[in-house]
Amino acid sequence: MPIEKYILAVVTTNPNKVPAGTHVFHCQDKKEMDHFAANLEAILDGIAHSLSDEVYIIVKH
Repeated sequence: MPIEKYILAVVTTNPNKVPAGTHVFHCQDKKEMDHFAANLEAILDGIAHSLSDEVYIIVKH
């Protein structure tokens, strides 16, 4: 079954803004968060979307 239209991962500097139920990567600062989001895009063959300055989601369209 192909994985499409799902949140594959969340990358954040503020774990309080992320609900349970998905893979969450906690980062120390925005630079680290940007790095994780870019790498996860490539690894998961997904797209990173910034929801705020503290949260990225990685999705597969």
